[in-house]
Formats: sequence, C-alpha cells, structure tokens
Amino acid sequence: MTIKKKSSRKSRLEIDLTGPDGNAFHLLGLAGQLCKTFGFDKEKVLQEMQSSDYENLVQVFDDYFGSVVTLYR
Repeated sequence: MTIKKKSSRKSRLEIDLTGPDGNAFHLLGLAGQLCKTFGFDKEKVLQEMQSSDYENLVQVFDDYFGSVVTLYR
C-alpha cells in the first residue's frame, strides 16, 4: 500500500464567471492552453466556442474541460 501526503494544492481549476477570469477572451485563452495540454484540436474547439453567444462559449468550454475546471456564477 502507498500512502501519499495530502497536498494543499487544488487539483481542479476554479473560475468565477462573474469576475475577470470569466471574461470571454480569458476563457478562450485558457481553452487554447488546455487544448494543447490534452491534445484537442485547438482550432475546432475555439471555433465551436465562438460560434454563438457567451452562454454557448461557456457551455462548450464546460463540455470540453468540465472534468478539470469548475465554473461558478
């Protein structure tokens, strides 16, 4: 059995959509970085995010990255 030390570091990113990190441009930039990290097609994801309004952008972001990023309103 292996016992790991409890880390004070968060394992998930947290973004408050009502603050500056909830800005569409910030979310697009973060999505680009995460695409590179996870090997997603960056152009496809960003195009899908920009295909409609802000709510669509947030929903697409959550669809792709909801497993590693928690969004708050």
